Amino acid sequence: MRTETAAQTSPGADPATAPLLIRGGRPYGEDVQDVLLVGGWIEAIGPDLAVPADGEVVEADGCIVLPGLVDLHTHLREPGGEEAETVESGTRAAARGGFTAVHAMANTTPVADTAGVVEQVARSGDAAGWCSVRPVGAVTVGLAGERLAELDAMANSRAAVRVFSDDGKCVHDPVLMRRALEYVKSFDGVIAQHAQDPRLTDGAQMHEGVVSAELGLTGWPAVAEESIIARDVLLAQHVGSRLHVCHLSTAGSVDIVRWAKQRGIAVTAEVTPHHLLLTDENVRRFDPVFKVNPPLRTAEDVEAVREGLADGTIDIVATDHAPHPRDAKDREWDQAAMGMTGLETALSLVQLTMVDDGRLTWRDVARVLSQKPAEIGRDQDQGRPLEPGAPAHLLVWDPRPVRTADPSEHASRGRNSPFVGRELPGANRLTVLEGQVTVRDGAVVEH
Repeated sequence: MRTETAAQTSPGADPATAPLLIRGGRPYGEDVQDVLLVGGWIEAIGPDLAVPADGEVVEADGCIVLPGLVDLHTHLREPGGEEAETVESGTRAAARGGFTAVHAMANTTPVADTAGVVEQVARSGDAAGWCSVRPVGAVTVGLAGERLAELDAMANSRAAVRVFSDDGKCVHDPVLMRRALEYVKSFDGVIAQHAQDPRLTDGAQMHEGVVSAELGLTGWPAVAEESIIARDVLLAQHVGSRLHVCHLSTAGSVDIVRWAKQRGIAVTAEVTPHHLLLTDENVRRFDPVFKVNPPLRTAEDVEAVREGLADGTIDIVATDHAPHPRDAKDREWDQAAMGMTGLETALSLVQLTMVDDGRLTWRDVARVLSQKPAEIGRDQDQGRPLEPGAPAHLLVWDPRPVRTADPSEHASRGRNSPFVGRELPGANRLTVLEGQVTVRDGAVVEH
């Protein structure tokens, strides 16, 4: 992609706010059209737009123009886990991946269970400036599953929290889960459940099945996820509230969500990029980079979640970006932390698993990685269609290159990615947040 400054650039033009013409790209992978950004907004879309006198031209031949991506499930680790990630490093990683907004999970230290902590996270995001940061509030105090956190205070804080989750821990008590669903209904919030029955997964190390039996590892049965989802969709129906299922991973879970949607229950669900590709066969190497929660499932489960994403049963792709310090992963399998990074490889993996084989169009990609995540999180400034008058949050993606993921290029502090050294399709040519270029040809633009 070639970038040039317009011939008649104004000497006093501010590059952060100057007009930007993205020329010759294909919005949503469809017809070739130019996109003109002025003052943080999309000014015009159409063929052969005039070059702005005081701005910049980006040549985007062969590239896909998409709305900025939105991640509903990101672990930024700050406060308390800065060795693994900070809001600064995590949002730089997000921008490299084409994200213009992330929702930061609550399992920090201290836990984001008060208005004060969620406001701190939101302020850190504003200060970093690489993408919008929407805090996710904890459902229960300290993630302990004993009493509700300050849901109303977080919802009415400056952070305006609308997504609440004890991610990493299941809200296992059905009475508490019912009360949480009732409470958030009053301000149109959503409970994002980590579906894992703790009694069925005590000591579990990987998916329960043929591979776990052969390796002699304690299994993590699919029913531990499916039973919680089944209970919670019925609770959501009873209360008339919104439920979101985090990182769905089994064929049975897809069936339950499909059943619930057919009955008009207000449930949405997400799948991670790694659950669209990897299986429990990867665990045979005993490499802790493949240790995640929920665990990698079977090839049959992978096919089911791909099908569920393609037919709309699964609403969105969310990264569950979970960076860890090196010493937390570089240890024996049973002692290693669970999780892998995902922000910088997510779109490549979606292209590989869902676009290149024709299951999703690029317009579908915009739906599952931008529009629907913003809608679920009630983020009105993000996920907007590419049209005049919309905020200038977008990315320019070149689907043609095949590149080898290089950890030295990653902005995240976490290096726990199973895709390091693997060939992946596509490259991010440009990320734009509020009309300002944050990433150009894969490199973060300092500001």
